[in-house]
Amino acid sequence: MSPAALACPASLKGVLAARDAADALCEGLGAGSVALPVADGGEGTLDVLHAALGGHWRTADVVDAFGRPRRARWLSLPDGTAALEAAEAIPLDPARLDALGASSRGLGELIGAVGSPRRLLVGLGGVATTDGGSGLGLESLPAPTEALCDVRSPLLDAARLFAPQKGALAEDIATLEQLLAASEHLQSYAKLAGAGAAGGLGAALASLGAELVPGAQFVLEAVGFRERAARADLVVTGEGTVDRTTFEGKAPGEVARICGELGVRCVLFGGLVADRIDARALSGDPSRAGEDLEELGRRLGLGGP
Repeated sequence: MSPAALACPASLKGVLAARDAADALCEGLGAGSVALPVADGGEGTLDVLHAALGGHWRTADVVDAFGRPRRARWLSLPDGTAALEAAEAIPLDPARLDALGASSRGLGELIGAVGSPRRLLVGLGGVATTDGGSGLGLESLPAPTEALCDVRSPLLDAARLFAPQKGALAEDIATLEQLLAASEHLQSYAKLAGAGAAGGLGAALASLGAELVPGAQFVLEAVGFRERAARADLVVTGEGTVDRTTFEGKAPGEVARICGELGVRCVLFGGLVADRIDARALSGDPSRAGEDLEELGRRLGLGGP
C-alpha cells in the first residue's frame, strides 16, 4: 500500500535529529504515514545514508574546530566507500561561536584516519569554520572523492551568508572575505557551485581533486525519494531555520522542488521562518520541538494546515 504521507524532515540542529523529527511527525500524521528523514551533506547525513545503504560504523579521534579532543564517527559502506561528515569533526557549537578562530584541522584528521577506501564521500555543512580549508593540512585525498555540498554558493559567499551564524561580526566578515580571496590555490575553484559550502571547504576539497556534488540530490537519490514521493498524497519537510538558503541546495528545498515537479502536495515547516517564506513555524521553544511536530502532523492528518 502506498503511504498517505511521507515525513521527510532534515535535522533541527541541536534540537532533534532528522529521524526523531520524522517519527514525531508520523505520530501526529497517524496510520499510513512513513518516516523518511533526509539530509544534504550537513548534520545527520551519515545517519540517513546508513539507514538507506547499510554499512558499519567506525570512529576516529580528532580535534574539533577549537582544538578540543573529539571522537568522530564515519561510515564504512558495503561497496568499500568511506562516508564522512565534516560536522562530525568540526561541528557548529552554539556554546562557542568564533568564526575567526575556528579551524578545519579536525576534518583533515578524519580524512586521514580512513586509510585508503575505494571511494570517499565527504558531507559538507553544519561546521564552525570559515577558513577555506586552510587548517586541513592535506596535500592529497586518500581516494577518488565526492564532496556532498549542502549549498550551491560560490566561495566568496561563505563569509557573507554563513559566517554570522558562526559568531562573525560585520568587521569579521570583511576579514574572512579577504582571507578567502587571498587563498590563491582556491581561486580556480571559487566560482564552482558548492565552493562556499562549509566555510569554503568545498573549494578546498575541489583543489585537492574532489568532485563537488549537490548533497541533497545525492542523498534523496540514495533513499529513493522521488519514487516514494510520487506515490504519496502528502510530503512534510522542514529544518531548524527556513530562509532563502533553504532553496539554495538544502534538503527541504530540494524536497519541495521535486514535489512541485511531481504535483504532490508538500508542507514545509521551520523552527524559525524568515519573512516572506511560506512555511509553518514551530513555537520557538526547543524543548517542545517534538511536541510541535507531532501537533503539526496531527493537524495535517485532520485535513491540512
